[in-house]
Amino acid sequence: MIRSMTAFAAHESELENLTVSCELRSVNHRYLDISLKLPDRLRFAETEIRSLISAKISRGKIECSINLKKPSARHELIINHDAVAALIAATDRIEQQMTAAFAFSALDVLAFPGIQQDAEPDMLLLSSTINKLVAATVEQLSETRAREGKQLKTLIAERCAKIQNFIILGNRRVPEALMALRNKLTARISELSLQPDFDRLEQELVYLTQKLDITEELDRLDTHITEVLRVLEQPEPVGRRLDFLMQELNREANTLGSKSIDKDMTQISIELKVLIEQMREQVQNIE
Repeated sequence: MIRSMTAFAAHESELENLTVSCELRSVNHRYLDISLKLPDRLRFAETEIRSLISAKISRGKIECSINLKKPSARHELIINHDAVAALIAATDRIEQQMTAAFAFSALDVLAFPGIQQDAEPDMLLLSSTINKLVAATVEQLSETRAREGKQLKTLIAERCAKIQNFIILGNRRVPEALMALRNKLTARISELSLQPDFDRLEQELVYLTQKLDITEELDRLDTHITEVLRVLEQPEPVGRRLDFLMQELNREANTLGSKSIDKDMTQISIELKVLIEQMREQVQNIE
């Protein structure tokens, strides 16, 4: 199945007094490159997260962000009473050194760092929640990559069909172009009023015809296009193989252009290069 390497997915999950969110961004890359952004308290889940992603995705640069958010409204404040006692004791010592009385309210106390603390979630439950959340987000990402891959497949197949049409035109044009070249050379010799060695001339014409014949390049182009269409139907990731085929197609199109002997064949070569470049750009995003 053709899958794009460019996609985005996001999910959230509730856990006790926390909201756990996961975002996945995917762009094209030569290999699988997973980058994780986790709070320090979630570092224990890094290995499992990487395993969940690599089990579903084989290629691309993946950015995974996991965040913990507190709910907007909290029904209960959890107080660190030891921190409160330490703060009051320190205040008493400071007041003994001050000339004027120093007082502050309970709200002032609550504003000090470390006085309020978050309840620690159950670590097993937190680990299970994160794994399920990441798995669901990866599944969504894979579905998005598959949908975009289907569009890429259609675009590539359309360009393959256009290339096949140009190959047909090229095969039709080859004998006409070679005959036109032969007639042009013969007419030129006649204009010069020369008496050539016709046997030698015939040998040279045969050699020139073989040198400028592009039938072999057209046949290889057709073979590569047939292989591209076959690869598009394969279930496994095929991006690298398609990338190799694009290189081979481009090589044959360049050779065809260098052998061109008339403007029609030159135009066919240009059109082929344009279509191959368009396909190459699309293939860069295929897993």
